[in-house]
Parts: sequence; C-alpha cells; structure tokens
Amino acid sequence: MEVPLQTEMVELVPNGKHLEGLLPVSTSTAGNQRAEDSRQSCVEGKSFLQKSPSKEPHFTDFEGKTSFGMSVFNLSNAIMGSGILGLAYAMANTGIILFLFLLTAVALLSSYSIHLLLKSSGIVGIRAYEQLGYRAFGTPGKLAAALAITLQNIGAMSSYLYIIKSELPLVIQTFLNLEEKTSVWYMNGNYLVILVSVIVILPLALMRQLGYLGYSSGFSLSCMVFFLIAVIYKKFQVPCPLPLNLANITGNFSHAEVIEEKVQLQGESEAAAFCTPSYFTLNSQTAYTIPIMAFAFVCHPEVLPIYTELKDPSKRKMQHISNLSIAVMYVMYFLAALFGYLTFYDGVESELLHTYSKVDPFDVLILCVRVAVLTAVTLTVPIVLFPVRRAIQQMLFQNQEFSWLRHVLIATGLLTCINLLVIFAPNILGIFGIIGATSAPCLIFIFPAIFYFRIIPTEKEPARSTPKILALCFAVLGLLLMIMSLSFIIIDWVSGTGQHGGNH
Repeated sequence: MEVPLQTEMVELVPNGKHLEGLLPVSTSTAGNQRAEDSRQSCVEGKSFLQKSPSKEPHFTDFEGKTSFGMSVFNLSNAIMGSGILGLAYAMANTGIILFLFLLTAVALLSSYSIHLLLKSSGIVGIRAYEQLGYRAFGTPGKLAAALAITLQNIGAMSSYLYIIKSELPLVIQTFLNLEEKTSVWYMNGNYLVILVSVIVILPLALMRQLGYLGYSSGFSLSCMVFFLIAVIYKKFQVPCPLPLNLANITGNFSHAEVIEEKVQLQGESEAAAFCTPSYFTLNSQTAYTIPIMAFAFVCHPEVLPIYTELKDPSKRKMQHISNLSIAVMYVMYFLAALFGYLTFYDGVESELLHTYSKVDPFDVLILCVRVAVLTAVTLTVPIVLFPVRRAIQQMLFQNQEFSWLRHVLIATGLLTCINLLVIFAPNILGIFGIIGATSAPCLIFIFPAIFYFRIIPTEKEPARSTPKILALCFAVLGLLLMIMSLSFIIIDWVSGTGQHGGNH
C-alpha cells in the first residue's frame, strides 16, 4: 500500500518516550480541520488511546475512505486461504473436541496479536508494520518485518497460483466431459495460470487502494459460503461407508456381486465403527495439524494497511473489524471441517475436494464448488499482494510520493516472478513450506509481542507489568511453534514423505 504525503512520526517522537504535547504538524490547514472534524464526529475516536484529546496521536499519512463492512470483507478474505480445504483432514487427526479447542485457542491468540499491533501503532501514530519494526529496533527491525511479510505473502500467492495451475485444467476437462487430458493449450496449467494472472489478478492488483477490493473480497467470501453449503449438503447425500471398495476391486459387476455378499456380513460391524465420529484423537498425524491450525488466521500483514484506509479510524473500531473477521472465519472453518469430516470420517483426504471426486468425478455440484474455490483463491491474490508492495516501498522508496509507474511496475514484477516460480519451479512450494513455518510465527506471534514490549513506554507500562510479561510469553509461544513446524518439515524431508506442510 502506498502512502501519498507520508508524514511518519519517526523523528518527532523519541523511541520509548511519552507522546504528551508531541503531535506531528499537519501538512495543511485543511488537514487540521479534517482531524478536528473527525475527532468531534467519531465517538470511538475519543477513546482511541488516551483520555485527553491533546495526547491523542494523529495519523497524518492517509485519509481513509473504506467503510466498516468493506474492511471486514477485505480482512476476512485475507484470513481465508486454501487451508480451509485441509481442515477436515485436521479434524480427522485430532477429533472434534480437540479440534474445537485448538481452533478456539488460535482464534483468540490471533485476536490478541492484532490487539498488540494496534496498541503499538496507536502509541506512535504509525500504521505500517515495517515502521513499527523501525521504531522498535531501528533499521534491522524494519528490514526483518519487511522481509517476513514479503516471504510470507509471496509464499501464499505462489500456493494460490499453484492451485489454479493444477485445478483449472481438471475443471475444464470435467466441463468438456473428457476422459483423458489432451495437449490443447487451454488444458495446459502453465498457460491458464498466466491467463488468469493477466486478465483477473493484475487489474485488481493495480488498484491504488485496498478499499476498492472490498467488492471482489465480498464475492470471494460468497464463493466460500457456497463451498460451505455444498459440504453441509453433501453430508446428507454421500453414503457411509462409501461403496468404493466394491467399485475399485474390478469393473466386472458379476464378480463384484459375489464379493458384495462376503463383505456385507463382516462389513456391517466395521461400517458402524468407521462411521462413528471421534471426539478426541491422538495419532502420528496429530502433531502435524497443530502448526497448520496455528497459521489458520494469518492476516497480520494486511491489518495495518486496512487500518490505514479505514474511514474515521480508531483502534477500537479496527479491533472490532478484526474480531468480526476472525469470528466469521472461525465459524466457516469449524463448519467446513465438521461436515467434511462427518461425510468421510477417517477416509477424508488432506484436500477435501479430491475426496468428493472419488465418489463421483463428474458430480456437477462438486464441479461448481471447485470453480467457486478457484474464484475465491484468485480474488485473494490481489489482497495478499498489497502488503508485499507496501513492504518493497518501505524498504526502497520510503519518503517518495506516490507514483503510478512505480506502483504498476512493482505489481507487474511481483506477479511475473511468482508466475515464473509456479511454472518452472513447482518444487519451490516445499521451500515455501519452510519459509511459511518461519515467517508466519514471526508475523503472528513474535514481532507483535516484541514490538509492543519495546514501543510501549516504560512509564506507561513497566517492563514487569502483566501486559508486557504476557507479550513476552506470547513471543515464546511463537518461537516454540516455529521450532515445532520446522522440525516436522525436516522429519518429512528426511523420511521422504513430504505430504505435510504449507500454511495459510
């Protein structure tokens, strides 16, 4: 996200000192008037951070125009990744109760993490993740934050484009009722991913403000709601246990009938056991699901850009937006996982839609769901691209005014690089698994906590105060998750399975 006439408070307020009487000089009298008006008209603004309006930090870097609803759409879309397809598999390996406990814990921790970010940004009047890093640790902090955002979001965009590359040809093949894949260009994933990038993603990524993407985010969310409705509907349509074992033994139906009688007798008791949900499961796969779930609500790079563009912004209003977005995705995640799991039980695969395809590869409803998921994934890419462009701006062009040429070139360059990665180095996703396991805990747990610890002045909250001790515990939790995720990925690579990994 670019900032016209950016007036950061880096030089104005010494690090760790109180803001009393230190307000940035606004760029014009009109800006002063606007700041006064917004303070009078917005009730929430009164309780922004300090009681006295003279101590309230002013954000002079941008005039936000995005409504509450559009901001919720954008943040929800940023949270919702392709990970929703793997949550039913996670539930099969944890059990319903343990899954619910883990999902609730992660949602609450993500909300707390956003609270830390907003409180830090409120103290210093800065709404850029990288600048918070600068205020806390100088240039190394700024570069660490920018690098983590860039790697995390490039990894996420690569995984989304990889889904388009692998899934779109299959959807077209099913639409055309083709038994086998042909060599025509529109069945080639490499051509299709470039086409989607140029026609859909690039124009959206060229928008000057995130707020304009509220409509596409709303549409993206409605696609995922359709996916959720289909998953719930299919629970009552797909029989349990699946008659797959019979159909897969042989194509000869007379042979299948003989086997059917034998299977029926021993199968009834097994079927009853197989079709019973597990409430608490611990197996070799359980540990793998914890990191995947821990990163289910990654939206932290997008929080501050969305805050920047919010109309009548206040810390409280942005926290409401974050809580509502997390709550909406929490409900969607749980319902998708629950009904996906209750359809296939332990037979569910790590990618839910593939499990449905085994029942009926030409199922029209599942085909439509695939299209909806592809649409949602495509429309999430521009949202995820914004913070990366902002990070590049903060690193290379910090004090320069907005330039359309630079804006377009960065977006085009990023998309070109990601397309090249997805086309020529699909195995790069394994490397992004490691990057995700490193950058996600930094962005969700470690950075917000240590920035908060450094930025909140000691006279306001001493180093041994409860909020600061909690923040440090939060950072330690993030470090443990990072070690846990990396160790699983390394074990995977050593054992050669490589099935687990991926974030968001």
